[in-house]
Amino acid sequence: MTDLIHNLPKSGGSIECLGMTFPSEDARRDHFLKLLAEKLKDPAFRAQEGFPKGTDEAILAMSDPPYYTACPNPWLTEFVTHYGRPYDPAEKYAREPMAIDVSEGKTDPIYKAHSYHTKVPHLAIVPSILHYTEPGDIVLDGFAGSGMTGVAAQWCGTAPAAYRHKLEMEWKKAGTPAPKWGARRVVLNDLSPAATFIGANYNLPFDVDAFAKAGKQLLRDVEREIGWMYETLHSDGKTKGRIEFTVWTQLYSCPECAGEVNFTDEALDEDTKRVREDFPCPHCGAELTKKRLEKLYVSAIDPKTGKAVNTPKRAPSFITYSIGKSKYEKKPDASDLAIIARISEMSLPDDMPTIEIPPMHMTHERARMDQVGVTHLHHFFLPRAAQAMGALWAKAKAQLDPQCRRLMLFMVEQSIWTASLLNRYRPTGFSQVNQYMTGVYYVASQHAEPSPWYILEGKLNRLASTFTTFRTFRGFSAITTGTAATLPLPSSSIDYVFTDPPFGENIYYADLNFLVESWHGIITDSVPEAIIDRFKKKALPEYQGLMQRCFTEYYRVLKPGRWMTVVFSNSKASVWNAIQVALQQAGFVVAEVTALDKVQGSYRQVTSTTAVKQDLVISAYKPNGGLEQRLAERGAAPESAWDFVQTHLRQLSVSKSKNGVLEFILERDPRRIYDRMVAWFVRHDVPVPLSTEEFLDGLRNRFPERDGMVFLPDQIPEYDRKRALSAQPPQMEMFVADERSAIDWLTDFLRKRPSTYPEVHPEFTTQLGAGWKKHETRPELSALLEDNFLRYDGSTDVPSQIHTYLSSNFHDLRNLEKSDPRLKAKAKDRWFVPDPNKAQDLEKKREKALLKEFEEYRNTPGRKLKEFRLEVLRAGFKAAWANKDYQTIVSIANKVPEDALQEDEKLLFWYDSALTRTGG
Repeated sequence: MTDLIHNLPKSGGSIECLGMTFPSEDARRDHFLKLLAEKLKDPAFRAQEGFPKGTDEAILAMSDPPYYTACPNPWLTEFVTHYGRPYDPAEKYAREPMAIDVSEGKTDPIYKAHSYHTKVPHLAIVPSILHYTEPGDIVLDGFAGSGMTGVAAQWCGTAPAAYRHKLEMEWKKAGTPAPKWGARRVVLNDLSPAATFIGANYNLPFDVDAFAKAGKQLLRDVEREIGWMYETLHSDGKTKGRIEFTVWTQLYSCPECAGEVNFTDEALDEDTKRVREDFPCPHCGAELTKKRLEKLYVSAIDPKTGKAVNTPKRAPSFITYSIGKSKYEKKPDASDLAIIARISEMSLPDDMPTIEIPPMHMTHERARMDQVGVTHLHHFFLPRAAQAMGALWAKAKAQLDPQCRRLMLFMVEQSIWTASLLNRYRPTGFSQVNQYMTGVYYVASQHAEPSPWYILEGKLNRLASTFTTFRTFRGFSAITTGTAATLPLPSSSIDYVFTDPPFGENIYYADLNFLVESWHGIITDSVPEAIIDRFKKKALPEYQGLMQRCFTEYYRVLKPGRWMTVVFSNSKASVWNAIQVALQQAGFVVAEVTALDKVQGSYRQVTSTTAVKQDLVISAYKPNGGLEQRLAERGAAPESAWDFVQTHLRQLSVSKSKNGVLEFILERDPRRIYDRMVAWFVRHDVPVPLSTEEFLDGLRNRFPERDGMVFLPDQIPEYDRKRALSAQPPQMEMFVADERSAIDWLTDFLRKRPSTYPEVHPEFTTQLGAGWKKHETRPELSALLEDNFLRYDGSTDVPSQIHTYLSSNFHDLRNLEKSDPRLKAKAKDRWFVPDPNKAQDLEKKREKALLKEFEEYRNTPGRKLKEFRLEVLRAGFKAAWANKDYQTIVSIANKVPEDALQEDEKLLFWYDSALTRTGG
């Protein structure tokens, strides 16, 4: 393994990089920067999808090739070819799905070293990488954000002994083989240059001591240049203090007397530091609330744009300053106001970006920045903050050493949001000052303007301390900037994918990164950004299409038989279904979906798209190449279906337990296996070779079943051992939301307890709660029982299912023959689950009725269907697909309300597949 690098040689000692040898890091960097500069002159290179908007000089300044480029990295193929292992079909590899705690490690210093809009902590990713990979394997994250997957991959080789022991004990207790420690290599990609810049500085080795020394010198230099701007006189009128932050407040007009009201001065309670709901006008004494006040504006000509800008009128309310270790608070005096006035007359620093803010959802729709006087980037900063940020950025850029320059910018850029008007003053809470609202551009009525040293002195010390303990490996990370839909990587070259993609419209990354990227001079190309953004005319279908392209690219570069973990924060069933359909259309097979129960600190499998409002972990795999080849040879033959089932069952967990109780493994449910098989055939444009009844019947005959779950024969001994140690059989968690889930609930209920209609009805009614799907027709219990189950009429011997239940639960009926009149009387009119042969007959009869009703939907005039049965649509879409009647699927789907279509995974899958075939 490559040696661990902490203090990098500037000269002396050779450096290996992609098979080449250089005398020093500087020589390596210069060589590849020249090559990158040549590539940037090629229009075809710049024409790549997702290429960021920026000059050659700006891209070169951010980059550290070949390990990091602020554009698509042209050396990724060489990186993977040089350090990775080619795909070998003969290599033995087997893993089961693994769940992770996506909240673990959010207080870790490494996680907190640089903020980002959202990220999964590295400590949450480490167990997955250890589970699915070996040391030296290559991990990919195409939505890498701030690079935590890279940190996790390298942490596998640098984790402290205490962490290793803790994890090893946890795995041993769970019966999991011990992890193989050692760093993994990683490829990180993100569309945003701001994100990849953070990721590069997290993951590429650097001299920590030199960084700390340069950072302290930078802050000293800035103080010498603009320190006077942050001086204030103490109450003795002689001693100078250093301002930590100044609180500015918006000024309002009293609706009664039109007098000017300083909001902070009048509304802030000095004792409790809380803003009062109501307060008197200082001029007329009228009772005021913030809602009653009228905001005051000032109009001035912006010297940079030559245009008038209406800005909320503000005034400094109070100053917090320090003398030595003592802190004080004061009202601004004449000297303070004079300094502020002097600064406001100064020209903007040369390094302050002054570009106009382009139309974006976050600045022109979600929050109207023009209404708070912000139309250009420099409007985000008050005059003193603009001078401070300009000085900090200039000093960072002036560093002669390229690596030191990037590290200084990495440090300084963390003050951009805090120094801007987005930084709120919060009189109570953990921090009064560093309190900008995440995920949105929001200018509050009270603004805390901190000094550069208040923001960065503590940050610098924490960064130095953090990176002293976390060390990285040279040549273990390759970072690229571009779209995950077109990765410059060879096919079947990646050993594992961990990814945390955008969640619909939760976060507008390109909009939010615009502020920081403007300082670097490189802006995200938001066209291929995979989010829902109606401002850019990206609705759910466009989001799904973009995600499918990215998942398809993951599928291409991942080795067959290997795994992908997708972390997804679910807020809408429609977005969740779009992700699932995109995964299946790309070719992945989902093996498990789990959600972290943050209250219990444990995992549970996801059984409903509408019941989960938290972080989900999707475990999916790329089927091995042999399965693909055999499908191509056999085509739509039943053997192909059973071949898929054999492969799929091998990938699933044999058992899962929580607190000593076995859990039902949803992916081993016969109907779920059938759904996965259908999706597999449809994705390959091959007719599904078996009907539902034929498949379920064949499944029972070919594979052993335990507790309602299907296994391979060689998996049974392991499950039986675990089952013997469990006090009770696993229970499937069910949410009744539509007709299909109602049938499943009745099946589970009647299998355990054959019952009469009066016995079933109250139990069933309690299941039909608020979770029922909006447009789904509510079925009558009697109709569900008639169509899917059998009722014992007392004319024959008591069926085995009822006999077993009665003899086990009624003492006086034990040991009675099935023909005994007493038993028959108790069994009469009980509904029960039919045996497989009878069930097949019922299923055929039911499907015939469903298709008949589907014809009625087809013949309904072109108006929307307000209410319908999802089971009818599913059966009809499936039959139309089998007949290659794709147009019928599309036309019927257009009659279904969009939200209903998007919130049902099966309908969405059939519709999306049909749309692809019709060229829609």
